[in-house]
Amino acid sequence: MDRFDAMQAFARVVETGSFTKAAATLHMSKTTVTQLVQQLEARLRVRLLNRTTRKVNVTADGAAYYERVVRLLTDIDDAETSLSSASMAPRGRLRVDVPSPLARMLLIPALPTFFTRFPEIQLTVGVSDRIVDIIGENIDCVVRGGEITDQSLVARHIGDLQLGMYATPGYVRRFGLPTHPRELEEERHKTIGFLWSRTGKALPFSMQRGEERIEAQGRPQLTVDDGNAYLAAGLAGLGMLWLPQYMAKPHLASGELLPVFEDWQMPSMPMYLAFPPNRHVSAKVRVFVDWMIELMAEHAPRVG
Repeated sequence: MDRFDAMQAFARVVETGSFTKAAATLHMSKTTVTQLVQQLEARLRVRLLNRTTRKVNVTADGAAYYERVVRLLTDIDDAETSLSSASMAPRGRLRVDVPSPLARMLLIPALPTFFTRFPEIQLTVGVSDRIVDIIGENIDCVVRGGEITDQSLVARHIGDLQLGMYATPGYVRRFGLPTHPRELEEERHKTIGFLWSRTGKALPFSMQRGEERIEAQGRPQLTVDDGNAYLAAGLAGLGMLWLPQYMAKPHLASGELLPVFEDWQMPSMPMYLAFPPNRHVSAKVRVFVDWMIELMAEHAPRVG
């Protein structure tokens, strides 16, 4: 038994909650992972995992052992990285997941500069607004808007999106230009709802003018769960919508959108890059984080 492989297999089973998922992320067969864990338990003479047909749970002894194993594996990775980083450029496959509008409008157009700087990184980009299982899906890091509530992840604050309300000229001609956010609740006005994946509910519109604060749900005739679809619905004149400045800017310049409630402010939306704390932060992840911070500083700099 290779003790390093066995400890790595055990740690990944704990993190994914599954022998099958652990095997996939380690590029091993399920049988190999199972045998490694069994050999580790036999050597230690303790049961580390409780297995049923539906799930795998860590025992009390296994939980204590896992904490030590994670520290040991991280120390080994740190030692190897410190020796190789000076002479080796970041390389290998990096899997990230980002919101669809940010991928289309910011990240992908800027990738030529990233690959010029780091030509030996192969990037796989998942484009979605859904909640992803970072460990189970073997994703290195995710970029998301809003506070990261998953305490099992390390989150880096990389920027803040400045938000505003917008409508098409056609919508304004048909329904008029509202001057107060309370008008969003009136029957004549329509909004487009964005379904927040964390809650399964549409986000309300929050605005402030001086000491006056308003939170309105609006009257959505259409609700979507994808940023690109949300923008397309707004451009089709199906209702008013809130957008980050980087999404609204080209459509304001072309005249496709008009600002609404210009004397009101919406709270900025923080952007975070999150990754698992128990997985060694490799050089390729570190350079991607630093590059994303640079990119967001140009288009959505941090507030304060």
